[in-house]
Order: sequence, then C-alpha cells, then structure tokens
Amino acid sequence: MTNLNYAQLQALYEKYKDKGLEILGFPCNQFGSQEPGSNQDIIEFVKTFNVSFEMMDKIDVNGSGAHPLFVYLKTHTDSTFGSFIKWNFTKFLVDSKGIPFKRYGPPEAPFTIESDIRQLLGLPADDKDTLAAAAAAAKA
Repeated sequence: MTNLNYAQLQALYEKYKDKGLEILGFPCNQFGSQEPGSNQDIIEFVKTFNVSFEMMDKIDVNGSGAHPLFVYLKTHTDSTFGSFIKWNFTKFLVDSKGIPFKRYGPPEAPFTIESDIRQLLGLPADDKDTLAAAAAAAKA
C-alpha cells in the first residue's frame, strides 16, 4: 500500500501541481506503529519514493489528541467510519477555499480520484489522458 500510494500521489502531484493541486502528507503513528521515527526520519523515508509534495510533522488523527485539522475534515465529510480514521493513507480532497469535498478510504488508490481532482481544478474530464487509464493500458 505504501509504494502504490506514494508513487500515485507523486504522479498526480507532478501532473497537476502547475494547475493548482497541492498534496500534503501527514504522517501518523496511530496505525500499527508504522511511523515510529522522527519527522526527519520520515522525510528521509519518503525520499526513497521520490516524494516532492509537502510532508508535514507527525500528528495524531484520532482520539482526544487528534489534530484540529483532522477533527474538522472528519466532521465535514461523509464516511462510514464517521469521526474515525481506520488506517493510514486515508485521503481527503479539499477545494481551493479549504472546504472538504470528499473522503477516500485507504484501499482507494490515488489514481481513482483523478476525475474528482480534475473537477475541483476546473479541468474537463478527459478519460483518454488520465493516469489511471495509462496504468490500465500498461498492464494490458
């Protein structure tokens, strides 16, 4: 899951950053203690995936110590998990005004949300030019 998410998030970032897409990574050690290192350790780790989008300091996303941003995101998006984040790589798409648009569970690969990203960026839907279509074609 880590390889897929970082690779696809980075590909989306490279494709759309000049059109206004920002990706912010928020490391969290609340999921099987998978982020035990320091903030610097995490930055070094994501470099192995060629990540160039912004990585924030490690935070909590659940419980009484949850960062206020995630309290806000969880209460302003629909999810079967409500105010709980089940696992890392839960993704939130937020518009340019800071209004949460949609929440995506950990199993949803970043390429699957490309059409929503295009919509929020004001770009036309273009099934021929999506990264997901390119990835599917490469597997064929």
